[in-house]
Amino acid sequence: MSVKSDKDFSIYFNPPSLSDAKKRGKEDVKVHYNFSIPEEMTGFGIGKKYLIRTYGCQMNEHDSETMKGMLEQIGYEATEEASEADVILLNTCAIRENAEEKVFGQLGNLKHLKKENPSLILGVCGCMSQEENVINRILQKHNFVDLIFGTHNIHRLPHLIKDCYFNKEMVVEVWSKEGDIIENLPKKREGMRAWVNIMYGCDKFCTYCIVPYTRGKERSRRPEDVIAEVRDLARQGFKEITLLGQNVNAYGKDFEDINYRFGDLMDDIHKIDIPRVRFTTSHPRDFDDHLIEVLAKKGNLVEHIHLPVQSGNTEMLKIMSRKYSREHYMNLVSKIRKAIPDVVLTSDFIVGFPGETEEQFEDTVSLVKEVEYDFAYTYIYSAREGTPAAKMKDDVPEEVKKQRLKRLNEAVAESSYKQNAKLQGQTVEVLVEGISKNNAKFLSGRTRTNKLVHFEGTEDLIGHFVDVKINKTTTWFVSGNIVVQEVV
Repeated sequence: MSVKSDKDFSIYFNPPSLSDAKKRGKEDVKVHYNFSIPEEMTGFGIGKKYLIRTYGCQMNEHDSETMKGMLEQIGYEATEEASEADVILLNTCAIRENAEEKVFGQLGNLKHLKKENPSLILGVCGCMSQEENVINRILQKHNFVDLIFGTHNIHRLPHLIKDCYFNKEMVVEVWSKEGDIIENLPKKREGMRAWVNIMYGCDKFCTYCIVPYTRGKERSRRPEDVIAEVRDLARQGFKEITLLGQNVNAYGKDFEDINYRFGDLMDDIHKIDIPRVRFTTSHPRDFDDHLIEVLAKKGNLVEHIHLPVQSGNTEMLKIMSRKYSREHYMNLVSKIRKAIPDVVLTSDFIVGFPGETEEQFEDTVSLVKEVEYDFAYTYIYSAREGTPAAKMKDDVPEEVKKQRLKRLNEAVAESSYKQNAKLQGQTVEVLVEGISKNNAKFLSGRTRTNKLVHFEGTEDLIGHFVDVKINKTTTWFVSGNIVVQEVV
């Protein structure tokens, strides 16, 4: 690979390769339980501070918790001020082009700090680091960056920090090989909610998505390790956990020694004394009847399912390689609602995908009206280099994409308002998250179904459950008054 750079990089340089990532090898995924901080790094960060800025999905948030945990084990303290930091890491997202541009913009903003403090370690990690074109761009235009590492070698962070300090050269360590599973990594969790990884990677290869290349093939954590982590979180007093995976419904498909799938895991976690259990993200194709049966038991399994559909048109779904039809999706929705009548469904949509006609877009709008989602994330199609869709003719004019997004958002808003209005006069259980961003006199929190609720209350309620009677509903949130002051 030809790279123009006036800065040396270390012997660890192993550029990511999309062609290699597409080759799903037969090599075994190993589980390692012997993680430890290198002895020579013990206390290395004492007197130093770090700042991690996280972009993208919950998986990235969880990865940042792990990196914070490792940095604090070697003595670093957190700071929110970039000017105070001795280490700054940008944990990046590659799902859309605008997410990448934000990171490059942030690098430009941080360049002056390197000039003022040459000993500052400035690093880029996460999904963007798994893209060869990103590595090229950083080396050519942002060669003041000190450290680049990917999604498969986060556990190597203490070693990489050491290399940056002592080698005085750019350290690039990005593995294109499928990652192993590293257990017992330290984590710095804050608040009353926790992320729990249950698997890594994705094998679906939707034509628009870079994730199977940046995160690797599907690799499930052993159930005993997941359950042990959840039990420990329950002992620590966490009120809510969210099980994470690029496609949680594929959990266990890679096990060769046991027949144990996502429904089995949820059934076992259902028996653990933790108040709320969520999961994301869920692929419709792998959402089986057993999982629906388990979720219908409720208890600590909440009545909210995020079920990304992307399009309401079967032909577009085929071009996207979603591997299900509109009919299959609607049948799944019907099964879920029959088993869990009070379920709240949310989704993701892409508009302006290559070749999308007006009629195909209207199928998406009609799906929103038919399902009556409580909320949905909507996006204009963004080509990602290295994906099959990037080679398709992007023939939907930008103005048409924007108009379609506006119309889709109007349909989603109408559905969301209708669903929220059903809460008028009801009393709901709310996990109090903090002070409202819009009014310092109000607190905000979430219901079991992930509805945002605002209400008057005192800060001592943060982190507890309260009952709130809803007296006002809007499109995006509801508000009310506490009816039970005793907190749990």
